Amino acid sequence: MTDEFDQGRPPRLSIVIPTPADTAALEETLVSVLENRPDDCEIVVALGCEYSDPWNIREEVRFVQAPSGSSLVSCTNLGIAASEGAVVHILAAGWRATKGWTDPAMDWLEDDAVAAVVPLGVAADDHDRVVSAGVRCAAGGRRISVAADRTWKQARASACPPTGATAPMGPVLEAGFWRADAFEFAGRGFSTACGDTSADADMAVTLARSGREVVLEPHSRVVAAPERKATARSFAAGLHAERLFWRSIAGQSLLPVLVLHILEIVRHAIVRAPLGTLPMLAGRCVALLQFGAYVTRYSQLRGLISKAAVGPGFEDKQRSADQSRTIRFDAPHAGIGRPKQRIAAPLRRSA
Repeated sequence: MTDEFDQGRPPRLSIVIPTPADTAALEETLVSVLENRPDDCEIVVALGCEYSDPWNIREEVRFVQAPSGSSLVSCTNLGIAASEGAVVHILAAGWRATKGWTDPAMDWLEDDAVAAVVPLGVAADDHDRVVSAGVRCAAGGRRISVAADRTWKQARASACPPTGATAPMGPVLEAGFWRADAFEFAGRGFSTACGDTSADADMAVTLARSGREVVLEPHSRVVAAPERKATARSFAAGLHAERLFWRSIAGQSLLPVLVLHILEIVRHAIVRAPLGTLPMLAGRCVALLQFGAYVTRYSQLRGLISKAAVGPGFEDKQRSADQSRTIRFDAPHAGIGRPKQRIAAPLRRSA
């Protein structure tokens, strides 16, 4: 650590390691992070289970305790709240850092227009095989893993940069770099409404509506945890998927997305057939009955869309405009001029 950090200056980077249950996976992640630790950073471990710290590393790592049995989303939000860095890097227990993995992402986040950077998650047995490249939320309300999408694979094979339908809308919950202020307009963290499986897609919708940029950085690589088997029960899967849809409709044409949503329900029913179809549909019905809960979310997204339409620096422009309309009677004035507007058009770099 630098002397400045020791004297109380906030770190540039906070590495948050949410750990709901698996302490063995936590130790794998901690070893990789400590071996490759970047300068000017803090490490925050958010625990949803008991951990005895057998290696006595509390001087290097800050542990915060969530209630026993907390979900991945809850542990992540606790770690975000406890972090102090201008950039927050989430790396869930079981995922592993690599040499210099933070440097390319941190370079992107020097640009205020960039809200998040997506690192590539590679397989433990083959570092050339990409298993994670962020998420998208389809118009019908389906969470899409970009790395599993055929269109993205074809674009990557042809060395085309990800754009439009092939680009991620946000990082996966388990691994991503975030400007700390991005969590402010998202409600200070990930929503628990969509569960661990779709919270990242819900956040990706927030980023998309805010107009902030998300960058996929292929030179920032982390080793993904072994793929977890789908543990979400059919009822919970339907509940969270339906909530994701209704929480994402702001800014879209209602009739087309409803048609796509019906098609998505049919697809989901086929995937869960035969035994899981009825519980999945029951979960969706329960979510639909909670319609009133989505009004606040709709208003939040509409507010972000309005600010994005005005452009960056909206608050500064508004203050400048207010000041320009104030006439001082204790000094001569030539009249009221139009407020000067600064056009902020940050250069975009391809990922």
